[in-house]
Amino acid sequence: MENHMKDYLKVKGRIFDIQKYSIHDGPGIRTIVFLKGCAFRCRWCCNPESQHYEVETMIRGGEPKEYGRDVTVEEVMDEVMKDLPYYRRSGGGLTLSGGESLLQPDFASALFQAAHGQGVNTALESTGFQKFSIIEEKILPHLDLYLMDIKHINRDKHKAFVGQYNDLVLENARKIAATGQHLIIRVPVVPTFNDTVEEIMDIARFAAGLPGVEELHLLPYHRLGQDKYDGLGREYTLKDILPPEPGHMSMLRDKAASTGLRVQIGG
Repeated sequence: MENHMKDYLKVKGRIFDIQKYSIHDGPGIRTIVFLKGCAFRCRWCCNPESQHYEVETMIRGGEPKEYGRDVTVEEVMDEVMKDLPYYRRSGGGLTLSGGESLLQPDFASALFQAAHGQGVNTALESTGFQKFSIIEEKILPHLDLYLMDIKHINRDKHKAFVGQYNDLVLENARKIAATGQHLIIRVPVVPTFNDTVEEIMDIARFAAGLPGVEELHLLPYHRLGQDKYDGLGREYTLKDILPPEPGHMSMLRDKAASTGLRVQIGG
């Protein structure tokens, strides 16, 4: 057992940030580890530095800053465990985000195993874009909460705004729910993409049909990452889109709640 622990503590992965004292990505106070690399290219992505697995340089405040570094599980856990008292008091723990953590499945699995080995709650913020066999074998046995993004039910509109079809996402949502995994569906609500009653209701009905799923989180679009695109020399294509009004978000929440789900605005 001890040798096995030493083995997974040595697993390496690539991250671009560690954020402490978060209260949005899972229960309680959490440490979020952001893994590098994603198969999606969402037009509204607020972490464009997460998309490419390669180490990148972004201009921030007029100065170049490198994003992406290779670390071991042990190095990450040394940082995570500094806040153990906060997790214990609040019911918090470790959340992996990205990018898409499932594209580094061995590293994500080892991080979750290390956290569970220390009695720390685990959560994953993910699109589910990976072979289900990998999710089932490497991730779910060590996961307490899956926060799964479902962005659209229409596959063509999903492809147009995200860069990939949604078939695998929806298929995996069904399979993950069927395992009994604690699963919450989250929806980034983006004007011109999915902010109509019909589109949100399509997602809400899909989520309500998943066994064991009781919660739906509507996450209003924001522009907080827009300046990062300039820093990376990329174009931000939604610069003319305004965040949804609070009243509109409340209306969408109330409509979605008619499916019987507990629906909240924000994570």
